[in-house]
Amino acid sequence: MSALIDAVRKNLPPSASDLRLLDVNGAAADGLSAYRADLIAIPVDGDAATWQVEPASVDAVVALDYVLNDAFLSASLSVLRAGGRLIVANRRGDVREALGRRLEAAGYVRILVEAVPGGGLLMRGERQHDTADTLARIRHAAAQDADRLDLTTFKGRYVHLLIQQTPNKPAWHMTPDEPITWRALAIRRGEDQAVLAFSSLPKAVGFMQPAILSGHIKDVNKVGKFRRERAAQWPFKVLVNPHQDVLADAELTFITVDHRLAEAPDE
Repeated sequence: MSALIDAVRKNLPPSASDLRLLDVNGAAADGLSAYRADLIAIPVDGDAATWQVEPASVDAVVALDYVLNDAFLSASLSVLRAGGRLIVANRRGDVREALGRRLEAAGYVRILVEAVPGGGLLMRGERQHDTADTLARIRHAAAQDADRLDLTTFKGRYVHLLIQQTPNKPAWHMTPDEPITWRALAIRRGEDQAVLAFSSLPKAVGFMQPAILSGHIKDVNKVGKFRRERAAQWPFKVLVNPHQDVLADAELTFITVDHRLAEAPDE
């Protein structure tokens, strides 16, 4: 079962500060919560006719060792938000083109049918976005979280920082003993400094992209993820989900943070 959980984990969609997951037959949440502390699991019966879930309200529907049926595919598509994913992982099964066609016929896009390492089968389909504009999709996901918070009012589990990493190269090009420095984007007003933090990866990217295009931000090459409890221990202020206007009325700077205390990326 651990191989199925690992395969599901790798296919979970990007989300806001919490990942809302419909757990069919309650089979997946315990395993996934070890990887995703931001998981909000909603257990439901395998019979989709019994579900009482609001339309377009969850990020993912996950089922383990489940036989597809039309009612399940239809109900799952209905409860997924735009860009949300249906993920079915079975310990037995063969990769067949017909499985992908069935998901497509049910209305899913970005379909994946692949073998699970060690044996098994994973099927994934996504509810289509309302727009083909990637930036608009990011803004939609980012809008799920409130703006202009601090750590006393922000209740999410993680904060995401805009990082300048030195050296600027991917992990697979790094040697095991190569030193890494992380500096987080921050603002300074007089003697006060505050790091800019975001409740989710879409929120961070939604802030960063227009700021880079406008020339306000340079040299940011990574998004780092830290637990909120860790951020609360930092000796500087943390602004959660700031607006673009902070870039105009404050001096931009960078604050060194310890990359070893960051969470492993999962989105």
